[in-house]
Amino acid sequence: MSEKNESVVRALLDDHGRTYAQEAGIRLRDTPAPLYQLLVLSLLLSARIKAEIAVATARALFDAGMHTPQGMADATWQQRVDALGVGGYRRYDERTATQLGQGAELLLRDYRGDLRRLRDGARTAERLQEFPGIGPTGADIFLREVQGIWPEFRPRIDGKALQGAERLGLPKSSRSLAGLVSDEELPQLAAGLVRAALHKEIVAEVRPGRR
Repeated sequence: MSEKNESVVRALLDDHGRTYAQEAGIRLRDTPAPLYQLLVLSLLLSARIKAEIAVATARALFDAGMHTPQGMADATWQQRVDALGVGGYRRYDERTATQLGQGAELLLRDYRGDLRRLRDGARTAERLQEFPGIGPTGADIFLREVQGIWPEFRPRIDGKALQGAERLGLPKSSRSLAGLVSDEELPQLAAGLVRAALHKEIVAEVRPGRR
């Protein structure tokens, strides 16, 4: 690792390296409830809406008891709409409320409420997209965040994360970027890079010569 890259990566991790799951209050472990919470968050983040609103909305859903697929399925459509509104997710609230209910029912029916049952190497992204509201972007977000506990998906640094790496003057391949941090730090690095892609001020803050 060059000294310049090391400085940029350390600054990024120190100031902007919280994963989106951490921001949403998800204690990510390889167990059914937090994995489901990450799926919900990935759906919310994949819409054309600010990440801060998506995170706040995930918290509102979980606080309202919708932190498991059974809890989501048992909630009424209006209860889901109301929780989405509390988080500020009003632009897509009605459609998203329907998608969340359908997705919870699918997970309970086909995977007995446990996302670990769909974990199947290269087919995992395809299976994630069976859930209403989860497209390629949502699947990427889920796998980018889950790579810390599902090691077969390392390194998952793509899409927006690679755009952030380019802005920061870092290597532009996932393998090269993965070599800059430990395996445990990969989700944090990916999240920081996404933020760098979304917020120009982060680039100015952490990149030498851009302050």
